[in-house]
Amino acid sequence: MATAQSNYIWGTGRRKTAVARVRIREGTGQFFVNNLPIENYFVEVTHATDAKSPLTLTDMGGRVDVFVNVKGSGKSSQSGAVVMGLARALKEFRPDLDEALRASGFLTRDPRMVERKKYGHKKARKSFQFSKR
Repeated sequence: MATAQSNYIWGTGRRKTAVARVRIREGTGQFFVNNLPIENYFVEVTHATDAKSPLTLTDMGGRVDVFVNVKGSGKSSQSGAVVMGLARALKEFRPDLDEALRASGFLTRDPRMVERKKYGHKKARKSFQFSKR
């Protein structure tokens, strides 16, 4: 689904309230998140390796350049959103990678969201201390 003016392939990933817009194109393996190298944006190594996991699974790390815009939620959810967006873009780029990406769970949206706060409670489930008298 590359547009005529740019040779990018897009993929959108979501996790909790984080949304990642991922663009990939053939290249040398650059990886930028919000105009920063991935190591500078995801300071924790686990978040950076999680975000790169679709590339390492499919051995596409040195063959594509990745440009990500991500917003919302925290760093852990953002890295999960990047994983899904990158997997969707790779699937568009090479449809034969679909089985491997799906088997690893990269194409499945995680439906878990924060439970809403209820009235009469401190948080979603935590109550105030009960006093009988």
